[in-house]
Amino acid sequence: MNETNKLPPVVTIDGPSGSGKGTIAKLLADRLGFVLLDSGALYRAAALAALEKEVDLADEDSLTEVARDLDVRFLISDGCLQVLLEGREVSHEIRMERVSMAASTVAAIPGVRAALLQRQRDFRLQPGLVADGRDMGTTVFPDAPVKVYLTASAEERARRREAQLREKGVSVSLRDLLEDIRARDAQDMNRKASPLAPAKDAVELDSTGVTIEEVLNEVLALVQKRIAP
Repeated sequence: MNETNKLPPVVTIDGPSGSGKGTIAKLLADRLGFVLLDSGALYRAAALAALEKEVDLADEDSLTEVARDLDVRFLISDGCLQVLLEGREVSHEIRMERVSMAASTVAAIPGVRAALLQRQRDFRLQPGLVADGRDMGTTVFPDAPVKVYLTASAEERARRREAQLREKGVSVSLRDLLEDIRARDAQDMNRKASPLAPAKDAVELDSTGVTIEEVLNEVLALVQKRIAP
């Protein structure tokens, strides 16, 4: 048996913002009893740290330094991911739109990605890992036995985001959300460092008009087929 086979199994779930990959990843990790990695939260935390330090988002060297020195921890409480930045709980702050857009900029910088790469790989623990992100199957865990690329139409993703914000009492324009999503997609897909794209051996699933439970069942079927009990 080679070293790769001795490593804990990994299920990667990549895809654009709003595709539902975060929800599916949490449900899957809970169902399997696996460790959960929300890589987007890591980049969002780096972006928030840069914004709070008033670092110019065009200054790649300074952003790389922020990522290299990032003091961030993740905790799971009552099934929810808590993000601690320098000891402060920032789970809500990292989901703000300005942080989301900054995170796409920060994540496009090769130095930042290199600084955070090993930190992500350190989440690969027994009994297994569910990794949610943009390049989990292509760059971070290329040997993962199960790779899923989850997507949905931009219009569907904008409607989902609007519903989420409405629940929080935030009034936003659906048109503006759609423009933001398309802009973020373009930025993520065209960046030089690990652009958003399905791994060659990933199973692509479209969640447009599909229930969460239906998507989860498809992914579970893949896990049962490819990861021996």
